[in-house]
Amino acid sequence: MKIAVLRETRAGESRVAASPETVKKFIALGATVSIERGAGEGANFLDHAYSDAGAAIAGTLSEATTGADLIIGVRAPAADAMTRFQRGQKIVAIVSPHSSADVLQAAASAGVDLFAMDLMPRITRAQSMDVLSSQSNLAGYKAVIDAAAYYGRAIPMMMTAAGTIAPAKIFIMGAGVAGLQAIATARRLGGVVSATDVRWAAKEQVESLGASFVTVDEEAMKGAETAGGYAKEMSADFQRRQAEFVGKHIAKQNIVVTTALIPGRPAPRLVTEEMVRSMAPGSVIVDLAVEQGGNVALSRRGEVIDVGGVIIIGFENVPGRLATDASSLYAKNLFNF
Repeated sequence: MKIAVLRETRAGESRVAASPETVKKFIALGATVSIERGAGEGANFLDHAYSDAGAAIAGTLSEATTGADLIIGVRAPAADAMTRFQRGQKIVAIVSPHSSADVLQAAASAGVDLFAMDLMPRITRAQSMDVLSSQSNLAGYKAVIDAAAYYGRAIPMMMTAAGTIAPAKIFIMGAGVAGLQAIATARRLGGVVSATDVRWAAKEQVESLGASFVTVDEEAMKGAETAGGYAKEMSADFQRRQAEFVGKHIAKQNIVVTTALIPGRPAPRLVTEEMVRSMAPGSVIVDLAVEQGGNVALSRRGEVIDVGGVIIIGFENVPGRLATDASSLYAKNLFNF
């Protein structure tokens, strides 16, 4: 079997689908590996590292993919690139199928089989292949680090001869993989951390990390999780009451990180403009859902903005901001698959 590794072409994508470590493992299984020149540069995996692992370095996409049985990438190629692949080839990548009808149609027309790693079932047997978890874990960590970088004060309590610095109050909205890692990171930095989620099971997980769990209606939460472990969309009444409750809580926070996503749907709006403006100048909000429409009113995809002294961070591809680790984990997910 020949495996081809694509160089990512989408703007801002720094990750790569294979690491030198997984190249060695593929070759040990009897495969040959061809890597498009420069594919790993954004993740600090240089061509010579792949060569040392036994891969062939291809000068062009065509050279890399000609004769390949399996093609692996981080993001699925764009619709207009599908004609560059051969009928019957299989491409494994993050496809975002709910919002990529043009890519699916182009792949079908070209006779290319797409495997969407982002549709991996959330079951125990598939945990080692779950790219959403591996990448969200890093995103949750990086969101808090980014917030700390823009927050103009210290995070932990500091008692000095000159006086005491109060710890930052940090609120995490959504306690999935990204949210739980954000909680853990905020706690390690010394913040006073609270969190919310619509799923009842999240309460115990949040509290086990040392954060307080806040919600308006615990009973309504008990049926708010799908069999696959995702959050369901809540009733309009619950959303209204939760928004009122959360609005009062947000006004007292220094840092807010939002992580809520619903598969195949736009991200739910959790933080209104009124909530943003209720926060004290110098506060920071990180919207991890900005690529799917955003949890936060006023957040802008790919931008950091100032709203009356409140900083809203809307970075795209947050896992890619930790490209070496994100690529290593993603590459292992693909190898396991």
